Amino acid sequence: MSEVKVNKISPRSGTDVTLGDSGDNFIIPSGATLTNNGSASGFGISWQSDIKTSAFTAVAGEGYWINTTSAAVTVTLPASASVGDEIEFTDYARTWNTNNLTINTNSLNYQGNSSPNPVYDVNGQHVRIVYSGATQGWIPTVDDDVTLETPQIYDIDFLVIAGGASGGETIGGGGGAGGYRESTQTVNGGTVITVTVGDGGAAVTSPSGAGNSGSNSSISGSGLTTITSAGGGAGGGTGVNGGSGGGGAFNAEPGGSGNTPATTPSQGNDGGSATFNVGGGGGGAGGVGTNGSDPNAGNGGAGSASSITGSSVTRAGGGGGGARTGYNAGSGGTGGGGAGSTLGGGSPATSGTANTGGGGGGAGYDPSTLSGTSGAGGKGVVILSVPTASYSGTTTGSPTVTTSGSNTIMQFNGSGSYTA
Repeated sequence: MSEVKVNKISPRSGTDVTLGDSGDNFIIPSGATLTNNGSASGFGISWQSDIKTSAFTAVAGEGYWINTTSAAVTVTLPASASVGDEIEFTDYARTWNTNNLTINTNSLNYQGNSSPNPVYDVNGQHVRIVYSGATQGWIPTVDDDVTLETPQIYDIDFLVIAGGASGGETIGGGGGAGGYRESTQTVNGGTVITVTVGDGGAAVTSPSGAGNSGSNSSISGSGLTTITSAGGGAGGGTGVNGGSGGGGAFNAEPGGSGNTPATTPSQGNDGGSATFNVGGGGGGAGGVGTNGSDPNAGNGGAGSASSITGSSVTRAGGGGGGARTGYNAGSGGTGGGGAGSTLGGGSPATSGTANTGGGGGGAGYDPSTLSGTSGAGGKGVVILSVPTASYSGTTTGSPTVTTSGSNTIMQFNGSGSYTA
């Protein structure tokens, strides 16, 4: 290995110059300056003296002071680049949080993506980017917050069903199904989507009166419209309002109202009314609970079908009404609604099916024990469907994950989250 002293080199334009051999040490004379007049890497960054306050196009090998005190600034990257090209940007006045710096990638990839344009919004931030080649494109080697600056945007389908209600006791009304809501929304990559799955209402035993309403289910996240489905309304007594309303109990009590609180489109239907001998059916997502009419208690309202998992499944059926001895209890609505029971039948009403949001059946009444037990409401469910190409795999709450066609489906039977 030898030492090579560099005094002066003035090559012709386009001429390559080789200095010494591999392993040589280079000595720059005292007082000499090494200047990069082009875009070659390895010779450092040439910082520009003019402070940038408006849009401009960057040049490889240069560094820029960017002052956004008065307005945001967009910098356009070169239309072509070579591996090793470097550019640097610095927040001149510590104002990027107020007025951001946006980098127009000019159709080249940035952190592996060609869109969206990166936005830097941290006061005092310094950014150095190096071109790595066509696949990943420009990669920040310094940017202070090391986040992905090109989050991808994609659509997610949501099905949000609340917990169903339990039926009422003593010729009680059927429980209303949990509110049923669907949505398709556009999300940014990295968004944390919080999933809450509502419980079904607990069963009741005579003489407890009305049943218990179900709990709300919801999804929420930054940039999303929060979707909240209301718990099903309890079977009566007087039927309780909810996502779907509960059925009324004996003594001709009315049913509760569905779609409460009101949403568009509707998330559920009304419960049916009762007579002295038979209870009304609880409302379902797809149909009203029928009125009790001697000798038949009201049937639970039908649920609604969705193919979000890849095949059609009906959920959120209402519970059937209970009945006096010699009369007929109501059947549960399709989609997980529980059947009612009859007076003296000796068996409790049927509960709503878990993770369908189905309403529980209304109780009969056993004169020998002075008791009757209603059916509990079925727990709710939240289902997300995302393009498999965009699926991050980052979840909490242990959802069941399946695929159908080009989509990945997450079924949350309990609360959790998904990071887009």
